[in-house]
Amino acid sequence: MTSTASTTPTASADAATPTAVTPRPGPCVVPPEASGSDGGTGVRVPYRDLLDFVADVLRARGLPEHRAATAAEALCHGDLTGFTSHGITNLTRLYLPLLDSGRCDPRAEPRIVTDHGASVLLDARRALGLWAATEAMDLAVERARRYGVGMVSVRGATHFGCAGHHALRAVRHHMVGLVTANCGRQRIVRPVGGRVPMLGTNPLALAAPAGDRPPFVLDMATTVAPTGRVRAAARAGQSVPGGWLHDDDGGPVTDPAAFDRGQAHLRWLGGDPDSGAYKGYGLGLLVEVLSALVPGAGLGPRDEKAEPAGPDDDIGCLMLAIAPGRLRPEAEFRTDAAALFGALLGCPPVRADEPVRYPGWPEDARSRDRRAHGVPLEPALHREMLDLARNSGLAFPGPLRPSEAGGPA
Repeated sequence: MTSTASTTPTASADAATPTAVTPRPGPCVVPPEASGSDGGTGVRVPYRDLLDFVADVLRARGLPEHRAATAAEALCHGDLTGFTSHGITNLTRLYLPLLDSGRCDPRAEPRIVTDHGASVLLDARRALGLWAATEAMDLAVERARRYGVGMVSVRGATHFGCAGHHALRAVRHHMVGLVTANCGRQRIVRPVGGRVPMLGTNPLALAAPAGDRPPFVLDMATTVAPTGRVRAAARAGQSVPGGWLHDDDGGPVTDPAAFDRGQAHLRWLGGDPDSGAYKGYGLGLLVEVLSALVPGAGLGPRDEKAEPAGPDDDIGCLMLAIAPGRLRPEAEFRTDAAALFGALLGCPPVRADEPVRYPGWPEDARSRDRRAHGVPLEPALHREMLDLARNSGLAFPGPLRPSEAGGPA
């Protein structure tokens, strides 16, 4: 990264090397699959080999080797944790078209525009968000280590995958990570009571240590569902719950294909105005303010004469790292974090076979299972990756045998 306005010495995000993480005991029962995953069927491939393949594809598109590897890790996070709508299914549908069209610069070098120590304004310069967001959070962590808090406000970004992956970077350093991102100038969601789309799904994520337990990770769109899950349902020929989409008059729509036909619209968290839609709408605007208004990135809301849906270019992001150990004894913070999330796990459940968990726990269990036994790919996605490998002159990982994948020998 290059700087043009620095008031304090600055370090590259690459310099923020994660500290070693002590293996922790985790849940031994793998939870049910997240919505949109394949439920454990299909072809399982080794996680490390899948990472290498994705990195090779991105290197072939011009990304430097280390950044291609970083981007591959961010993209495969979705498949590892079960949120497959943000995994490698987007390699051919989103990221390669971004690179091939020139909307994303594979050799971009983000530039620090303003540097005040604890707060930094970064121009991503159309870099691939999968790695640029990771480096931005690492820079926020480096500043938090020095000042107690580090804020990196980003403009000129592109889609970065799962927000939770980048927030988790802070947890490696016993910090709290907050990530927000707007959808650039893309407008796909209507304000409450409005007839013209003005905002994106505007995701946010918070990750925090939980002692020796899996980290707390809240990773969410401010709409009821992200567009990726709607389109995944459409590709699978499945219907969606009536609370996800509505028509022009507010009636429920269960056909996910109606979304891309312009006959259905995403609903805000909370659903109807009388059941809390203003909360989701307000959270969407909160993300727009923090992510785009602060750094001067592309804003979604325009006047009523603007085109309904622009491209998700000039995305804005906020990367915030908070170091509690700079505010009070770190050992005390870790003890309290363990107590907080331990108390939740110890809450008596309504059903004995459904123990109380918190966001991040199921994903951690699923991730560890897939690292050990392979990442499952739906048959259609597996065929798509084989075609991509063939057309790219690369080898796709061979499937694991049932005994290797944890299934019956």
